[in-house]
Formats: sequence, C-alpha cells, structure tokens
Amino acid sequence: MPRKSALEGLNPAQREAAAQLSGPVLILAGAGTGKTRVITTRIAHMVASRIPASQILAVTFTNKAATEMRERVGTMVPQPAAKELTISTFHSLCVRILRTCIDKLGYKKNFAIYTQSDQVGLLRKIIVRKAGKNENLDAKTAQMMISTAKNKGIPISEHDDALITEVYRAYQRELKQLNAVDFDDLLLLAVKVLEEHPDARKFWQRKFRYLMVDEFQDTNSLQMNLLRLLVGPEQNVCVVGDDDQSIYGWRGAEISNILDFERFFANPKVVKLEENYRSTNTILNLANSLIRHNRDRREKTLWSSKGEGGKVRLVAMPDAETEAEMIVNEIIDTKRVDGREWDEYAILFRMNTQSRIFEELLRSNEVPYRIIGGQSFYERREIKDLLAYLSLFVQPGDDVSLLRAIGSPPRGIGGGTIAAATEFSIERQISIHEALCDLEFQATLSGKARGAVNRFTDFIDRYHDSAMTDSCNYAAMTEAMIEEIDYYDYLKRTCKNADEANVRIRNVREMIEAMYTHIGKRKKNGLRGYLDSVALMQDKEDEDKEKGWGVSLITMHAAKGLEFPVCFIVGVEEGVLPHSRSVEEGTRDEERRLFYVGITRAMEVLTITWCHSRKRYGDRMPCQKSSFFKELDDTYLDIVNYEDLAGQQASDDIADDYFERMKAMLAG
Repeated sequence: MPRKSALEGLNPAQREAAAQLSGPVLILAGAGTGKTRVITTRIAHMVASRIPASQILAVTFTNKAATEMRERVGTMVPQPAAKELTISTFHSLCVRILRTCIDKLGYKKNFAIYTQSDQVGLLRKIIVRKAGKNENLDAKTAQMMISTAKNKGIPISEHDDALITEVYRAYQRELKQLNAVDFDDLLLLAVKVLEEHPDARKFWQRKFRYLMVDEFQDTNSLQMNLLRLLVGPEQNVCVVGDDDQSIYGWRGAEISNILDFERFFANPKVVKLEENYRSTNTILNLANSLIRHNRDRREKTLWSSKGEGGKVRLVAMPDAETEAEMIVNEIIDTKRVDGREWDEYAILFRMNTQSRIFEELLRSNEVPYRIIGGQSFYERREIKDLLAYLSLFVQPGDDVSLLRAIGSPPRGIGGGTIAAATEFSIERQISIHEALCDLEFQATLSGKARGAVNRFTDFIDRYHDSAMTDSCNYAAMTEAMIEEIDYYDYLKRTCKNADEANVRIRNVREMIEAMYTHIGKRKKNGLRGYLDSVALMQDKEDEDKEKGWGVSLITMHAAKGLEFPVCFIVGVEEGVLPHSRSVEEGTRDEERRLFYVGITRAMEVLTITWCHSRKRYGDRMPCQKSSFFKELDDTYLDIVNYEDLAGQQASDDIADDYFERMKAMLAG
C-alpha cells in the first residue's frame, strides 16, 4: 500500500495529525471536525509505514466505540494486520494485563470478574453477617459507595458510617479469597501491578510501542496513571479530545489531563482540528462566542465551508406548556412544509424532568419519538414505584403493584413472608392482598411479621378509601403518602450519590405537577382516569421503541457525538443551565461547556427557548433567563417573544387559508 494513500481525502490539519507517528501528540478535535476519521486514518498510516500492527494500541471508553473503530480500520488495512491490532476499552485492556501478571499481587491468573449482581449478592451476605437482618444498610447502596470510593480514590473510612468501612474491608478480603475482582478493581489492580513491578511494566511498554486514546477529555486520574505507566521511553503516545466538550466532571473526568498534557508528556506536537463538517457558520460563531468565556481552555475557533445559514432564534416563552406546544406544533408544520423526516428533529434539555411535558404532547399528537441515553419519564424507577402505589390504592388486588410497593421502601415484611403469601394466594385463588389479610394465613406468622403485615394492609385500605371518593385530590394524596412512607429518605439511601437522589426527587415532583395539571383539566374518572392515561402513553411509547426512530428527546450530556438538522434547546433558565449548584461547586465552566455541546449538535436550524414562569405544585413560579445569554454574540441571534411568533404564525395561517379558498374557487 503506498504511504500517501492512507492520508488521501484529509484536510491539511487532519493530515498533519494523522502523519505525526512518533513522540507525544495532542490532537484537539473540535466538535464535528472528523475526529474518528483522523484516528482510523492514523492507524492505517502506521500500518502502511511498516509499524507492526501488534505494537499498536488504541483505547476508547465504550464497547460500541471500540467495535465501530475496529470495523472501520478493518476496511482500511490488510486483514492480517487488522487481526493484530489492539483496539479496546480501558476495562478490557486491564483484563488483558492482569491475566498475565495478577499473580504478582497474590491472585491466581484465572480470576473471576464479579458483575454488579454478583457484588450485591456478596455484600448482602456480609451485611447480614456483620449487622443482622434488620440493618438499614442496603447492599445496592453499599456497592455504589464502594464503587465511588474506588474510582475517586477516596478511602472508604472517610464515611461517617463505621459499618460501611467494616463491610468494605470484609468485601475486599472475601473477593480475594474467592480469587475474584470487580469492575473497579480491574483499573486499580492494573495500575498497582504496573507501578510496583518494573518487569511487568517493561513487558507491556515493549508490547505496545504506539498508543492512542480517544475522548481523552473524559479520562479520570486512574486512567491517566495507567496511560503513563504504559507509555515507554520513546513516548509514542497520541491522545485525541476536546477540552471544550469536557462535561463529565461529576463522573470523575479530569479536564486537567488535556489542559496540562505537557506536564505528563514533554514537548508534544499539538494539532488543532477546527474545520467543522456539521454546522453552518452562524451556529458555530454563536458557539465560539459562548465558549470563549471559559478561563481554562485551549484556544480554538470552529469554522465551516457549509455557508452562513440562518440566524439562531432565541425565544422567550410565557410558560412551559406554551413552550412545548409551540415546539411540537412547529415540528409537525415544518415536517409537512419542508418534507423532513421525524428523526431530523431533536429536543435537547439540561435535566431529565424536562422531557415529561414533551413526551405527553408528542404522544397526543401521534408524533413518533425516542428517548436517547435515558429512560422515558414513566419508565424511571421512582415513577414506577409511585404508580405501583397508586394502582394498588385503586385496585388492592393488583399483585404486580403490591409486590413492587411492598419493597419500595421495605416495610419490614421479609422475603419468606412474601413468598408464603404468594403461595397461599395461588392455592386459594385469591389476590396477595387478600392472602395478607386472611386470618388463617396470619396465624402462620410470627408476632413481629403479623404486625408488619397488618400495618401494610391497613395503610393500603386507608388510601384505597380516599382514592375511591369522587372529590379525591390524588396529587395532594400522593404528596401525603410520600411523606408518610419517608420515600424521599429512601431515595437518598438507595442512590449512588446526592446528585442522583436529587434528580429522582425532582422526577417525583414533576410527576406530582403532572397530576395537578390532570386534575386542573377536570378529566373524568379521577385517579383511575389518570392511571389509564399514563398506561395508554406507555403503550404508544412501546410502539415507537420498536420502530427505533422519531423525534429525539435527549439530555445535553447524552447528546455529545450526535447531530441533527433541526434542534431545539429548551428551558435555558438560570438555575437550570447553568445549574443552581454550579456556583457553590465551582462547575460553571462545565455548565458552559454543556451549553456549547448542545449548540454544536445543530446542523442547519437552531432554536433556544426559555420560560417566564413554570408550575411548581400547582402554583406559577417566575423564572429568569440564563446568564449565559449575555455571553452569546447577538449578531448571530434573532431574539423574539412568543407573542410575536404566534402573531406571525396566525397571519401565515390566514394567508394559507386565503390561498386555499382562492384555489378552490378557481377549481370550482
């Protein structure tokens, strides 16, 4: 294969990046600048330059990304070379390292890798052994705390809870006795063996003389340590990333890895990819004007040969309901007029809770949609928990809902009692609720179990009586029930961290808001009617999932790497974007990067909206537009109020109607 053929079709900056094969190389790949093409071409160029394929290692974050890269490179190099290349995730690379030298750390080489369910099972046994069956520490919570501590390098002993420290030590001891490691150990132990054993380190440095890392801005300190240990004296390391798209700090990503690359690898060749193949110049100029306000960044300016394009609309909406109606109507209208496909449209938001109102409107208008990188609002754990309770209040004989509710949160009714009640209900052909109330069944229980069962059935019966009244305010009833069962406290105890708990609590509050709206519309059949409407929405959603296409509903975090011809970024308000926590946590720059990622998803048309007010518990609360708007260059903006937009649409409709009547008259 002639050497030049591998680099054909690249622009000058891409060619410079792909041609530099030796020494440290930092490729700053801006949004939409053809990053994957550069990586795969660089690998092909290495092979064409007679570098043995077995000495080339490319590392990325997900199995999907590794598979795609492997497939693409497979079409660019001879088949024997393709088989010799190592293109993998960090975790699979660590497994490969540990299979050769984990014995140096006192394990056998045929170690087992524990999945999350294996971990939870082991932790459950340890917790019972250490603290008894009635201990409040949940095994899933313990697993999450241990995982976070390992990834962030925080000693578990820093937790106030002495029990978790004890459980952690016992867990690590027993894992080793079982000759097993968990997923987090893979990275930790690979770094440990390479640090402590120079012979192992030299073996792997000789094995992989040329290293590449994709999405480098997402690496954490542990992954950076692994990379430094693997890079040999020749320093043939190439990393590809974009500090302007570093949006996973909350997950442990260290932006300093890319900003201070020279501190780790001296005198690197730095190549900037700035020609964007995705968006119009107006969209890119707007994004550039925003991101320049970040203090710590590597300067780059995106540009495109796709032309200027139309201005970005910035629309002030009266409220969230109007915002959703305007956007959904506009999608329906422009699809018809412009002949677009549904999957050319995307609605982007900062928080998952913002999707609910769009989901409902898209469904009611029979517009297919898909949730990318997350669950549908009504599929989330906390929402399903509460729907189970509400279904049970309407129909106590609903066994599926009862079995979910009885453990969310746990009611002191053990698995043995639940299994016995289920068996009793099958024998007698009655519901589990009836079995729990049956005196004959209760006679088989201990006094403690009988007390817990009676408290639970009394609780259901009391709420059943309230739920079945015509005047039932089921939104207020749900709030009272949440308080009675300490549901928010349960979420805090069973989430990985405070952020996840806060998101789930917000989802619950959003659901209650939807219930107040449902009541306000004076829909028939009360709570039963509300549950029916939710069930019908979920049925429609299952159909859309099967089709696998439609309007994309997506958080900005999940949108990285994607692109859509028409984008709407919604709810851009102070406290939402930037998030209210960003000031106290010092993450305002990351919030700005998140907005930048959102803007650079749009290819042709971009609309940004914010609301003057939103409903909270049935009351209207004022909102402020995002402080980031002051940083956007208004040269590229068309700033409009909804009223002007609505007036313009109304006059367009009148004109359309007039022309239709004229055509009909002429035809007649």
